Amino acid sequence: PQDTLIVWSEGDNFDLALSFQEKAGCDEIWEKICQVQGKDPSVDITQDIVEESEDERFDDMSDSGPIELPPCELSRLEEINELVASSLATAMRKEKLAVALENDGYIRKLLNLFHMCEDLENSEGLHCLYETFKNIFLLNKNALFEVMFCEETIFDVVGCLEYDPSSPSPKRHRQYLKQLARFKEVIPINNPELLAKIHQTYRVQYIQDVVLPTPSVFEDNMLSTLSSFIFFNKVEIVTLIQEDEKFLNELFSQLTDDATDDHKRRELVLFLKEFCNFSQNLQPQAKETFYKTLSSLGILPALEITLAADDAQTKTASIDILTYIVEFSPSVVRDYTLQQINNTDEDQMLINVVIEQMICDTDPELGGAVQLMGILRILLDPENMLTSTNKSEKTDFLNYFYKHSVHILIAPLLANTAEERPAKEDYQTVQLLSLILELLSFCVEHHTYHIKNCILNKDLLRRILVLMKCRHKFLVLCALRFMRKIISLKDEFYNRYIIKGNLFHPVIDAFIQNNARYNLLDSAILELFEFIKLEDIKSLCTHVVENFGKVLDEVEYVQTFKALKMRYDQHQDKIKDRDRTTLDSVPSILRNSRYRRDQRQLEEEEEMWFNEDDDFDDGEAVVPAANDLLAKKLDSDLASIGKIMDKKVETHSPKLLNSNSKAGGGLLNNNATAGSPPSPMQGDKSSTLFKKALVDYEGDSDEEEDDEGNDSLAPSPKRARLT
Repeated sequence: PQDTLIVWSEGDNFDLALSFQEKAGCDEIWEKICQVQGKDPSVDITQDIVEESEDERFDDMSDSGPIELPPCELSRLEEINELVASSLATAMRKEKLAVALENDGYIRKLLNLFHMCEDLENSEGLHCLYETFKNIFLLNKNALFEVMFCEETIFDVVGCLEYDPSSPSPKRHRQYLKQLARFKEVIPINNPELLAKIHQTYRVQYIQDVVLPTPSVFEDNMLSTLSSFIFFNKVEIVTLIQEDEKFLNELFSQLTDDATDDHKRRELVLFLKEFCNFSQNLQPQAKETFYKTLSSLGILPALEITLAADDAQTKTASIDILTYIVEFSPSVVRDYTLQQINNTDEDQMLINVVIEQMICDTDPELGGAVQLMGILRILLDPENMLTSTNKSEKTDFLNYFYKHSVHILIAPLLANTAEERPAKEDYQTVQLLSLILELLSFCVEHHTYHIKNCILNKDLLRRILVLMKCRHKFLVLCALRFMRKIISLKDEFYNRYIIKGNLFHPVIDAFIQNNARYNLLDSAILELFEFIKLEDIKSLCTHVVENFGKVLDEVEYVQTFKALKMRYDQHQDKIKDRDRTTLDSVPSILRNSRYRRDQRQLEEEEEMWFNEDDDFDDGEAVVPAANDLLAKKLDSDLASIGKIMDKKVETHSPKLLNSNSKAGGGLLNNNATAGSPPSPMQGDKSSTLFKKALVDYEGDSDEEEDDEGNDSLAPSPKRARLT
């Protein structure tokens, strides 16, 4: 040691040191190191001596032959224990000791000594045997485990491990294994090899989990062979059962039999769950064969029955089994579900049974519902769906789900949001709604037109935003997260739906009610508007500023809304510049009042045309129909314009009109329509959508007309109302 340092070398290239804050601490650790090594703490340098002794010991060990074990006698137990303990230091000595123990039949001799010590109540000898067998386990040799875990010796080994010196009284592990642990044969097992393997695996698992002391950090990997022993036993058990067709046929026959009582069915399901649990140790190819076998035997129809059982244990085990299947191969479940379309009632389809059990989970913490939601999520994930030239699993399954199942999933949500506030706000209900919202958010992110049609048909976003008034903030955040997922798609179809429904109102209201409290809700709402600003979603930016600008201008503690207003102003400036450039490019003759129709009539017809266009856009899934109507409208406009131009031909120069009619036709086709102006009621009905983007064009047009100075027409009342 060097004052506050302990320095040593390992090999030629590694110098290591322990540094201490105080000399007293350094001296204390140094004394303990020397005590372990058997050195004098007063000697400052011990490295060379230790290295020489280690090298000599290594040379002696490598040159020497096999380890010679002392005679197996009561008087030599302490010597035997020290030999076994010292052999754990190096891999070579462990190997030699394991060979010696196996060749001499030494383990059985030690177990004979155990019986003698137990008969003589020799506690000192029993404590030595405990330490000896604990260290034999740490040798980590499968050949020794085969000897210790056979039917004749396993209970004696457990008996040795009952006498822990640190425990005041011996444990009663043998009593538990022989008397209290009961083996259940749900279906009689006629294969004696399988039966013996099941018993052995249970007992070895018990030794690993209960009997052996918890390994320290340094011993963590020293029992890996024991884990491997259990692993291969489980694989062998699964293989033997799988090969016994009679056994499995009887199992599924009783499982689906209406005459099977609830207790018996519970035992069958618990066995099947354990069977599937063991199968997790199989290699992928063997596991695929395993699940194909279960599928051919009818495991999915059986689960339809057991999932709907009243018994809680049966239901929980059934969920676990379905989870195993779906995690390994969701396509198996999807294929089975698609086969049910034409021959099964909707409420008895497997997916709908899963959804109903999720909705009806009676557990206060909704443990089963959470698991079932995870199953549905895997099944609905397009990333693990197969697509080929002849088969599109994604299209078929999603069509099935949105036609036959989604209405069951969202039923509790719609039932609870029929009014302005949530109908129920008890913890179990809001937990369930949060799970449903999580799944719907996943669908918005990963599905396209299927979920879009569902949202629009059911006006789903409006109903979900009712939950913004819930007193449970985690559900409020779930509703907000759903809207955020929709906005993140930057889909103008969704944006128009949000604008027309004024669906930002519940969000702004929740933001105001939060009263600038620095919490997760405040941050989530601010992030939503920050996203709209950064992604430059013009329609939403315009809608928010024009409808909620006065309220949001009062928010001073963040710059989000000021930046949003600035972005809005930039949009308006660009629109004005664009319109001015367009107007400058129009031939001057078209700006002459003698050659154009009454400006107010054109303005009213423009408004009517755009309002009708918005009505078409808002229609759901009717784009082809809207195109047809638009084409007819344009034909009507052309006919009307033709009549006007014919009248002008009669009173003006043919040469002038010939050159003007072509240019005029091109402009008027884009901006005017024939027909009478819309009624005030019609104007009000579409005013929300009209403000979305069209109000900017109309307002800017006014200013440009005034700048021209060619006409002194005052803006129409309708224009004044919209700007």
